[in-house]
Amino acid sequence: MNHPAELRSFPTTILSQMCIDGQWRDAASGQRMPVYNPATGEVIAEVPAGGERDIDEAVKAARRALEAPSWRGLTPYARERLMSRLADLIEANADELAHLETLNQGKLLPWSHAIEVGGSAQWLRYMAGWATKIEGSTFDVSIPFPPGTRYRASTQRVPVGVVGAIVPWNFPLAMAMWKIAPALACGCTVVLKPSEETPLTALRLAALALEAGFPPGVLNVVTGDGESAGAALVRHAGVDKITFTGSTEVGRKIGAQCGQDIRRVALELGGKSPVIVLDDMDIEAAVQGAAGAIFFNHGQVCTAGSRLYVAKPLYEKVVEGIAAVANGTVLGSGLDPAAQMGPMVSAHHRDRVMALIATGAAEGGEVVAGGVAGDGPGYFVRPTVVANSSGKPLTLVREEVFGPVLVAMPFSDIDDVMREANASIYGLGASVWTNRLDRAQRAIDVLEAGTVWINTHNMVDPNMPFGGFKASGVGREHGRSAIEAYTETKSVCIAY
Repeated sequence: MNHPAELRSFPTTILSQMCIDGQWRDAASGQRMPVYNPATGEVIAEVPAGGERDIDEAVKAARRALEAPSWRGLTPYARERLMSRLADLIEANADELAHLETLNQGKLLPWSHAIEVGGSAQWLRYMAGWATKIEGSTFDVSIPFPPGTRYRASTQRVPVGVVGAIVPWNFPLAMAMWKIAPALACGCTVVLKPSEETPLTALRLAALALEAGFPPGVLNVVTGDGESAGAALVRHAGVDKITFTGSTEVGRKIGAQCGQDIRRVALELGGKSPVIVLDDMDIEAAVQGAAGAIFFNHGQVCTAGSRLYVAKPLYEKVVEGIAAVANGTVLGSGLDPAAQMGPMVSAHHRDRVMALIATGAAEGGEVVAGGVAGDGPGYFVRPTVVANSSGKPLTLVREEVFGPVLVAMPFSDIDDVMREANASIYGLGASVWTNRLDRAQRAIDVLEAGTVWINTHNMVDPNMPFGGFKASGVGREHGRSAIEAYTETKSVCIAY
């Protein structure tokens, strides 16, 4: 296709083909799918619509690479060097990658630079350091037979094998790196299936990995939708582990399939994170913190602070303050320096967000800001604040919206609000805003969430485990937890 002017400087292959075994190719079916700029609704690229045959070829390539001396025979230090070289290439191509991410996903360009590009390089370097620090242990055993025989026992960690990684569209490059980096550090090989909405930076990453010197087949990228390419990857017998970030609905299906197949699985799923503002908190700090918790990345964040609980004495002023922030937010393309919020990722998602806002209003919620789609082309939704002062059981309180929609509720008793915060099928994140250490620690003790933030929200780090309780997922990413997630423990027992 004739690419828009913004993309003509990019290598043609990364906009039109996928990478399997180090080769750029079309889908076996010959079918293709469009890729959109959500800020304009225009088609900016076409990529292969991969399916079962393409996944099969990619998994077989990953298996060959896993067993080949060119990858298996590398020392941990050599893996670390390859990963560091890839991080250097990401930084060297930072402007290109950030521009590509903003065009394809819609996020503000500064966030593409900071999170997608800067974060990916940071995660790569952090996990590269782990490649030389994977360790087992030695221990005494008390095996009495046969008499006179002594034993030495130890453990070692070995790569889990071929990893099938399925990533979402909200942080396309960063989420891919959360899975790729620890897998490579541990000596695994990867088949990556990016979201059909946002495949472009994943394809560019594959090109950079080859340029860095990774052997063919170590990182394969297959584009396609979830029902074809994604489902084929999950059920492929040659995959040793599936790691998925996405909706709880899809996660349940993946978990069931992996359970049936006795396959390793990690699931980072939905969230409905509570933000709890106690009565000792400064109002302006509470307003800015709560607004940032929900409006960051246009609300398209798994840990978005979408349920706001405010102590009654502060409730009206905090809600008014957040509504003012919402009303003053400038919508626009992520490439526009004046824009403060970009679009939803797709027309379908915009329509879903708008439908949930309408449901909240119909159920008795008071829309005090936003509640409408943006003007003109693109998939915009005005940042929305819904007041639920009577505590009605709104759908917006229960269901993940994944957009810039906040529902605010007052509370009087700390114990009651903690129970309300925990009364969700989700348990990914939560934040508490207070200047009192005793209250903060009490909240940390009782909140059912994988991450509890105090006076901040949505902050992550490659050294801090991340994952959810309850329906928010299974397993942890980052830090030592990631090394454990991409290795198997092998026990060794020596008789002498």
